[in-house]
Amino acid sequence: MSKRDYYEVLGIAKNASDEDIKKAYRKLAMKHHPDRNPDDKGSEEKFKEAKQAYEILSDSDKRAAYDQFGHAGIDQQAGMGGGYGGGSGFSDAFSDIFGDIFGGSGGAGGRRDRVYRGADLRYNLEIGLEEAARGTETKIRIPSLEECGVCHGSGAKPGTAPTTCTTCGGHGQVRIQQGFFSVQQTCPRCSGTGKMVADPCTACHGEGRVKKHKTLSVKIPAGVDNGDRIRLAGEGEAGINSGPSGDLYVVIHLKEHPVFKRDGDDLHCEMPISFATAALGGEVEIPTLDGHAKIKIPAETQSGKVFRLRGKGIKGVRSHAPGDLLCHMLLETPVNLSERQRELLRELEALSPGRNNNPRAQSFMDKVKAFFVP
Repeated sequence: MSKRDYYEVLGIAKNASDEDIKKAYRKLAMKHHPDRNPDDKGSEEKFKEAKQAYEILSDSDKRAAYDQFGHAGIDQQAGMGGGYGGGSGFSDAFSDIFGDIFGGSGGAGGRRDRVYRGADLRYNLEIGLEEAARGTETKIRIPSLEECGVCHGSGAKPGTAPTTCTTCGGHGQVRIQQGFFSVQQTCPRCSGTGKMVADPCTACHGEGRVKKHKTLSVKIPAGVDNGDRIRLAGEGEAGINSGPSGDLYVVIHLKEHPVFKRDGDDLHCEMPISFATAALGGEVEIPTLDGHAKIKIPAETQSGKVFRLRGKGIKGVRSHAPGDLLCHMLLETPVNLSERQRELLRELEALSPGRNNNPRAQSFMDKVKAFFVP
């Protein structure tokens, strides 16, 4: 079977530059790579064809022979020991392809002196409802990894310097050949840094970072809610090889309040009222975050009745106006009654047997009768 023209395979002109050749191969390799097209023999063949075309056209000597003699010139070179080993250009492009497919980055050269961003940290901060409503500022003490002040993050003893890793050649990754495919993995010896420390720093034991505790001031904005996060940029763990530090996320947790329960920007509370107040009406004083407020209880108020005080809730961080305070009336049954009080209650019970005095009870009994009567 005759071979296709290599320029045709890559879809480029014969005067294409080295960069054009590399881009064309990279595009085809990404499209037809077998890992992206499992069980597709057609894609696998196109991938092999593009790979072979790039091996020839990326090498100036092989490209010149191909331009002059076609496939015969390349076959002759192969017979003389030239082979298709591929030059450094092919190695770089192949590394780029596998970097994109397997989550790596850059070519072999870009692996040297690789830096790593430090890890983000999380701190759970518990605050009271009043602090969340009004905002506050507090100090926290956290453990973290910081850049070593002795070696300045290099991990090497002062006066010495890290050397290039002999396992990966400073690339930070090693290539494992598995049949036709080549897979890049993080170097197990240098952990991807591309460096080795022969004489480690005694302060950090070659890590380049040391464990320390630091105290930070955190401003809590007014209106924060349970689960809200406050980001402190650069206050996480120090990076590796002088890489940037991570961030610290302070996660807000609200303490349980003895009076109020928060629901978004609204507050809820239960207000016990006496039997006489509920029946005859009156005025009660209820607590708010700003002090106290009075509400009028109309006569014949039932247990569970909700009174809304607008604007007495919390103004959330992203809200334009404060929420409301919802006060739930809770009818309290009297206890420790005297004999006279018991007598009066019996008299009251005897004087109020009808529907007009106990509408809810009568309505419930009507429903029960309707349920059992066919």
